[in-house]
Amino acid sequence: MNQYLSIFIDEANEHLQSLNENMLRLEQQPEDIDIVQVIFRSAHTLKGMSATMGFEDLASLTHEMENVLDLVRNGKLSMNGNIFDTLFKGLDSLEGMIQDVVNGGTGKADVGELVQRLKAIVSGDSAGSGPASSKSSDLSASLLLDQFQQSVLMQSLESGHSAYYIEVAVREDCVLKAARAYMVFDVLERNGEVVKSHPSVQDIEQEKFDRSFSVYYITRMDEEALKEQISRVSEIESVRLNVIDKSSLAEMARAENEAPAAPNAAQREAAAASTAPAAAQPATSENAAPRSAPAAGSAAPRTIRVDIERLDSLMNLFSEMLIDRVRLEQLASEIRRGDLTETVEHMARVSSDLQNIVLKLRMVPIDSVFNRFPRMVRDLAKSLNKKVDLVISGAETELDRTVIDEIGDPLVHLIRNAVDHGIESIEDRLAAGKPEIGTVHLRAYHSGNHVFIEIEEDGRGIHRDKVLATAVKRGVVTPEAAKALTDDEVNMLIFAAGFSTADKVSDISGRGVGLDVVKAKISSLGGHVSVTSAPGKGTTFSIQLPLTLSIIAAMLVKLGSEKYAFPLSSIVETSTVKRDQIRSLHGTNIVEYRQSVIPVLSLAQLVDSPDYRDAEETETEMLVIRKGDKLAAVLVDEFIGQSEIVLKTLGKYLKNLDLVSGATILGDGQVALIIDPNALIK
Repeated sequence: MNQYLSIFIDEANEHLQSLNENMLRLEQQPEDIDIVQVIFRSAHTLKGMSATMGFEDLASLTHEMENVLDLVRNGKLSMNGNIFDTLFKGLDSLEGMIQDVVNGGTGKADVGELVQRLKAIVSGDSAGSGPASSKSSDLSASLLLDQFQQSVLMQSLESGHSAYYIEVAVREDCVLKAARAYMVFDVLERNGEVVKSHPSVQDIEQEKFDRSFSVYYITRMDEEALKEQISRVSEIESVRLNVIDKSSLAEMARAENEAPAAPNAAQREAAAASTAPAAAQPATSENAAPRSAPAAGSAAPRTIRVDIERLDSLMNLFSEMLIDRVRLEQLASEIRRGDLTETVEHMARVSSDLQNIVLKLRMVPIDSVFNRFPRMVRDLAKSLNKKVDLVISGAETELDRTVIDEIGDPLVHLIRNAVDHGIESIEDRLAAGKPEIGTVHLRAYHSGNHVFIEIEEDGRGIHRDKVLATAVKRGVVTPEAAKALTDDEVNMLIFAAGFSTADKVSDISGRGVGLDVVKAKISSLGGHVSVTSAPGKGTTFSIQLPLTLSIIAAMLVKLGSEKYAFPLSSIVETSTVKRDQIRSLHGTNIVEYRQSVIPVLSLAQLVDSPDYRDAEETETEMLVIRKGDKLAAVLVDEFIGQSEIVLKTLGKYLKNLDLVSGATILGDGQVALIIDPNALIK
């Protein structure tokens, strides 16, 4: 089956993405049976593919999800919060198993608990009430015990001990859940033995549980005394005890023996339905990802999957050809022969068209990054008890694959920050006269040779005084410098390393990491991030990124015998300046430029050029460069002209060169270093 593995992974990921997107749609429109039909078809196809490939845990979990969806689409079951949460947890488990397959694993996982929850929903426990005081509801949770644990309980009952299933819930306003849970376990272990806890003891110690946890417990204490002792622990809201006797244990063992049969039957049914691997079958409406299915009556899109490494090789080969083209153009201009010049010009036009096609092959819609965020925002909002609506626009905007691969993590940080810090709680929003549902806009659009990505929310905004106080306290700025900062400069302080205004540390944010990482990552991509905010109205983060990192338009300049390149996108203007117009102010050289004063840098001095022209010249060439709203002038010896250059990295041995972002090979074989204008202005 290994020959089909890569196709299985691609198609499984497409189905998972479709399942996530349609589940979110269904949560907004729970009565829409058409959406349920689409989800059911995706789950059914994924089950067949998994069973055929031999991934049994994947197939069994998907089969149980399919059973729930089947009842919903036939009108026998209505969706509720518990069913949605269980199905979403199922999708998370499926994603984890597929990721395990991607990493070379077997795709196995402990899905027993989820399978039992789904079976309980099918059998009528759709409210997810879990173990109740009756024996029958107690059994569905009891199935989580393995044979050894059942044996321990049986022997304890025979020796005169009492066995209980205990469910403990802590109060909603409890600050230290793990500490309260520890105190409950301390009471239990003094008076008996815990056979099994759910979640695990390690998870409970790390507060990885909601408000409740449950245990199977053996003791000689009677029910009332035990309940009273646990209830004495402060901040415990409720304690429920279910007595376990021999008959319920026998029923538990019988159910345990029957449980594995269902998944195997499901796998046999799926395997019979798919005599050949789904990956190798032609795309039909059943096994193609629903989100990419063509509209009714239209021709199916003719696409082909290509290995990324082949595209990278194609790009590298084309880069070499581009270098030779520039060299040929240079030689043709020196030889001055008509037919040679004509041929070279034609080749230049063809290679220019080829360049556009090669670049477009590498362009990927940013949708591939954006589509993970609706589910993330939904889960975040739920955990923070907020209501948040994520509005995505411009998802069809295309970016180079190298940029797409890197931009995901910074966007995750910014969106988590927007939901956690930006959007207020429901009570605060209503008190401020806002709708209870907060809105986060995620948009992307092209502008020139750049792509802009914006994250805008209508939350509380950035409070200048709080940011300044934190910045001064952490030593980011001095108290004197803080007074002179503009609002925009204050907003940018949140990108300082270790900066955090969070009142408490959570697993979402507030550890003082995140935004500094965002800024560093975006700068490494040749991009720029800015933030604007209005207190009480919201905040907008704007990211500016280059379309591609492989081939850039540049201005070539000379310093003596050396050549350097500046990205054209950062250059505002080229001109000449007289030496006597350059003045010194507080140790910094400045020059007047369009009714303003900008700093002047000598590139020759910065790179320690060995043979640049003497500074006694009365006039010199000048480049005006921009980073955000900051300008600077760079002095050079001579302009060579504009050229499209292939960006080459300097390799792993030449690191921490802030001034240089890479190198290129020119038509004459010389190497020109590419200057990073961001570092110059910094």
